[in-house]
Amino acid sequence: MNGVQLLLIIVGGIAVSALAHRRGVQPGLVVVILAAAASFLPGVPRLELDSELILAVVVPPLLYSATRNASFSGFTQNLRPILTLGVTLVVLTAGVVGLVGNWLMPALGLPAALLLGAVLAPPDTITTVSHGDELGLPRRVSAILTGESLVNDATALTLFGLAAAAAGAGETLFDNAFGLFAYTAVTGLIIGGLFAALALWLRPRLHNTVLETSLVLLLPFTAFLTAEQIHASGILAVVCCAFLFSANTTLDPQHQYPGAFRTRLQEDAVWPVLDFLLETFVFAYIGLQLRFVIADLAHAAAKPGLTITLVATVVLLVTVIVFRLAAVWASFTWWDMRRRAFVRRMETDARFRERVTRRAQARTQGRRRGQSMGEWQGPLGAPTPRESLIVGWTGMRGILTLAAAAAVPHTLHNGEEFPGRDAIQAIALFVTLGTLLIQGTTIRALARRLKIDTHGERERADALLERGQAIIWTTVTPGAEPTTEGFDAQRSAVVNAVMRGELDDDTARMLVHEIDLHQAAETNLFRREAAASGDEHDAPAGLDGRGPGGGDVGERDGDRVHRERPGRDLRRQRRQFGHDAGRGH
Repeated sequence: MNGVQLLLIIVGGIAVSALAHRRGVQPGLVVVILAAAASFLPGVPRLELDSELILAVVVPPLLYSATRNASFSGFTQNLRPILTLGVTLVVLTAGVVGLVGNWLMPALGLPAALLLGAVLAPPDTITTVSHGDELGLPRRVSAILTGESLVNDATALTLFGLAAAAAGAGETLFDNAFGLFAYTAVTGLIIGGLFAALALWLRPRLHNTVLETSLVLLLPFTAFLTAEQIHASGILAVVCCAFLFSANTTLDPQHQYPGAFRTRLQEDAVWPVLDFLLETFVFAYIGLQLRFVIADLAHAAAKPGLTITLVATVVLLVTVIVFRLAAVWASFTWWDMRRRAFVRRMETDARFRERVTRRAQARTQGRRRGQSMGEWQGPLGAPTPRESLIVGWTGMRGILTLAAAAAVPHTLHNGEEFPGRDAIQAIALFVTLGTLLIQGTTIRALARRLKIDTHGERERADALLERGQAIIWTTVTPGAEPTTEGFDAQRSAVVNAVMRGELDDDTARMLVHEIDLHQAAETNLFRREAAASGDEHDAPAGLDGRGPGGGDVGERDGDRVHRERPGRDLRRQRRQFGHDAGRGH
C-alpha cells in the first residue's frame, strides 16, 4: 500500500462518514459496504498490510483510547460477567467453531480448525459501545461490553498461539495452556503497570503540553511492543497502562501539577480524531479485501476449495451468532437462579445472613479507606433478560479477527504449506462482514424494540451530578478572583468525594473536565486582558502554570468568558464527555 492509496481511503472514509452521520447510520457499516462494492470495480488495486503492522499500529491506540474512558467502578462491579464473556465464552466459542470447522472441512485437520476457532472467537464490542448513547444502551450493558472487549482479545491471541504450535507452525514458552495464559496475562499487566508508572513520573518534568501529549500517544505502542517482545500479552499491557495512567492523571491529587489541565484538554481533543481515522481505515480495509480473497480462494489448488469454504462460512457465521446468544442467555440465567437461591437463604438462614452481613461491612469499610474508585455498590446481580439479549446480539467481529487470520503462518516447521490458510483468511473476512451486516445493522432496532427503561439510570446520574456540583460549590468563595489554588481545591474536593464513595469515577471525570475548561477559559481571559493593557506579564502565573508552548485552550463567546457555576451544563454535555460507563470517544 502506498501513500496515495492510504490518503484516498481516509478521505473517502471521511466523506462517507459525514453522509452517514446526516442519515443517522453508523459510519463504519456504510464504509465497509461501499468499500466491499468498490473492490469489484476494474482497476482497484489490492491493498496488503503485514499482520504484525496491523496489530502493532492499529490495535494499541484504539484499545488505549477505549480503556482511558472506561469506568473502573463499572468494571469491578461487573467483573463476573466480564470474565465470563471475555475468557470463558471465548474459549468455548473457539472450541465449538473448531469442532464444526473440522467436521465441515476435514482437510484442515483439528489443530488448524481450532486455530480458525481462535480467529473467530473474539467479538469487537467496543465499536458498538462507542455508539451506546445513540443506540440507547443501558449503562450496565455498555460497562459489560467495554470490559469484555478489554479482555477477550488477550484470550483469543493466547489460544491462537497454542493452536499454531499444535499445528506445527509455532512455538510457545509453555506447553500447558493454563501456564501460558497465566504467564502472558501476569507479565503483560506488570509491563503495563511499569510503563504507566514511568509515564506518571516523566510527564510533569516535561513542562510542555505538546511533549506531554506526545508521551501519552506513544504509551500504547511502547507497552504493546515491549510485551510482545517477551511473548507476553500486549493487549493486557495496553489495558493496564491506560487504566492506571488515566485514572491517576485525572483522579489522583499526587499527580497534579501546574498546567496539567491543558494537557488533559489537549488529549481529549486528540484521541477522538485518532480513533476516527483508524476506525475509518480499518472498515475500509476490511471491505476492500473482498474481491481479492474470493479470487485467491477460487485459484487455490489445495483443499477445501471454494464451494466447501463458502458453505462452511455460512454455517460458521450462524454458529458464532447463535452460540453467543445461547451461551450468554444460559450463563446469565444460571447466575440469576443462583442469586435467587442466595436471596432465599438470606431470608431463611439467620447465621448465614449474619456472616454475609459482616463480610459486606468489612468490604464497605475497606472501600471507605479508598481501596478502589467509584461509588461502590458491590458486585451487581445478573443482567436482566433484555440486557442479556442485547449483550448476546452484540457479537460483531472486527480488526483483531482479520489481523489474526493474516498472521496464520504460510508454512509449517517441516516446510509444508499450512493447511487451509486461504480458506481460514476467507472465512475470517466473510464472517466479519456477515456479523457487521447482520448484527451491526439491527442492533439499534433491537435496542429500541426492547424498550429498556433507563429512566432510573438517568435519575441516578443526574443526582450524582447535582451532588458533585454542590461539593464543588462549597470550595468557591463568592466574588473572589479565580486562582490555580481555587481550581485545584475544586478538583481535590471531587477526588475526595470519589474516595469517600459519594461519587463514581464517571461523574468525577465529567466534573474534572468541566473544571479544566473553566480554568483554561479564565487563563485565556487574563492573557487577553494583560495584552490589552500593554503588559503581558500582568497575567497571574498561578492561573496559567505553563511556560511557552503550552497552548491556549478555552471556551469563549466573543470576549466574554463563561464564569458560570461549574458543572451547570453537564447534563447537556453528557454525550460529548462520555458519561456512559465504558464508552470510548
